[in-house]
Amino acid sequence: MSADLQYLEEWIPERMDPGTIFVLENQAKLGQAQNPFVAVMSCPRCGTLGLITRRQLIGYEPMICGAEDCSAEYRLDGERICFRPMQ
Repeated sequence: MSADLQYLEEWIPERMDPGTIFVLENQAKLGQAQNPFVAVMSCPRCGTLGLITRRQLIGYEPMICGAEDCSAEYRLDGERICFRPMQ
């Protein structure tokens, strides 16, 4: 299952629908120097906001939702959100 990624150009948390991403300014100052946080993304299933790293943004590392009642696992593939298949 996959969904389309949506970009938000201005930081308005109320407009962060599930699967929306907002790219941060001053990226090098947040997180580890080798893999800093570069964006805020809302979980494509439940809408919980979370920081994502450069490697996650370019699709090298998967993401897991941090909400207590959601365990969505997904990765980005260009403009698509690809969910981990159920086992």
